[in-house]
Amino acid sequence: MLKKKEYKFWFCTGSQDLYGDECLAHVAEHAKIIVEKLNESGVLPYEVVWKPTLITNELIRKTFNEANIDDECAGVITWMHTFSPAKSWILGLQEFRKPLLHLHTQFNMEIPYDTIDMDFMNENQSAHGGREFGHIFTRLGIERKVVVGHWSDEKVQEKIASWMRTAVGVIESSHVRVMRVADNMRNVAVTEGDKVEAEIKFGWSVNTHAVGDLVQYINAVTEEQIDAQVAEYQTKYEMNTDNIASVRYQAKVEVAIKKFLEDNKADGFVNTFEDLYGMDQLPGLATQDLTGQGYGFGPEGDWKIACLTAVMKTMAQGIDKGTALMEDYTYHFGKDGEDSYNLGAHMLEVCPSVAEGTPKIEVHELGIGGKDAPARLVFEGKAGSAIVATLVDMGGRMRLIVNDVECVKPIMPMPNLPVARVMWKPMPSLEEAGEAWILAGGAHHSVISYTVTAEQLRDWANMMGIEFVHITKDLDMDKFKDQLMLSDIMWKLK
Repeated sequence: MLKKKEYKFWFCTGSQDLYGDECLAHVAEHAKIIVEKLNESGVLPYEVVWKPTLITNELIRKTFNEANIDDECAGVITWMHTFSPAKSWILGLQEFRKPLLHLHTQFNMEIPYDTIDMDFMNENQSAHGGREFGHIFTRLGIERKVVVGHWSDEKVQEKIASWMRTAVGVIESSHVRVMRVADNMRNVAVTEGDKVEAEIKFGWSVNTHAVGDLVQYINAVTEEQIDAQVAEYQTKYEMNTDNIASVRYQAKVEVAIKKFLEDNKADGFVNTFEDLYGMDQLPGLATQDLTGQGYGFGPEGDWKIACLTAVMKTMAQGIDKGTALMEDYTYHFGKDGEDSYNLGAHMLEVCPSVAEGTPKIEVHELGIGGKDAPARLVFEGKAGSAIVATLVDMGGRMRLIVNDVECVKPIMPMPNLPVARVMWKPMPSLEEAGEAWILAGGAHHSVISYTVTAEQLRDWANMMGIEFVHITKDLDMDKFKDQLMLSDIMWKLK
């Protein structure tokens, strides 16, 4: 499980010595005030740390390399107070390996019309310096986030905060370890993928462990541990079954899986109902409760979704309104394409973070896998705006696909459906979004999040150097097809 760390972000101000020491003193003073006010705002999720003004290529390079090796530093925020010659930044930028945000702002909000003179103009020329700085990024082809506006504006601060969460997702991504308990579901294409490429691009470590290794952990669980886990279930969920034996078995499996993950320093896991040798049930309640604690999970061996879930849960830490494994299951087609909905679910493992109200523990036959009826959490999902995201291997490259959705309260009761489920309307419509998703090669497994935004995932994809596809309410199908065609050409040339 990815645990929140007390990361910091360095605030680096660019300038030069053309206007003398007094000007540089003002530059440093202004930067310190901005950092102080940003930290006091209560908007940013992580601390900003002031750094001395950067005016030479030697100091720029030294500062950026110090940021590279500082484990607490998750990224750098840069601001050009005055003019800063861009060639001074080349070596530092080329060697920098962490997320960078270009804050295009200025110290003063308004122009002091009555007193403005050339001294003020020379000292406060962020409009000039920011363009010089921005040019060299584009010339070098280096990825960065650009935020424009006054630093005291809450909207600007919120953009910085959002980028911070994405930056931490990038840093933490390099630490993700997912355990594959058994292998992929047989004959399924989309849950497969190049694990070496994933480690190169994202830093994800995905290795296989035998089911028998987990079974040894299960057999070592004590009755006292099971009692404690069941007692914890009773504080969080509503017990809606008399089959306590099934619930106790899921508790036993959860204790075992968690110890297995901790011993292997893993942040998530996958399994498949086709390989449960030595187990009495497919983990259902056990998996749901673990993902509710922040672990990533992918069904049928889908390690890409397990990793993506773990990363998105990290990005949502502290404000998570719900982030969970999801699967497109079945549709409600409205007449003439109006009011069509997607019913998302999975047979057992949807995270309770997306639940509306208190989930119920129930026991029902599974119908596949040939094992005992497993306990699971049953609930309806929340209403609200969200995204669904999936990561697919296109052969030689990874593609991240995101669709904006509006989750709704189910339009009719489903008293005989014993699973956790969420109903949503894809943007711009089920019919158009479904066509776009399929044309893009989207998988049936995804991650739904009411917290992480499409913009954050676009930034994450850009920082990771992978393709990003966004299906929005403004979808133009002809342009979307052209985008996919041009994207295929571009990425094949890379």
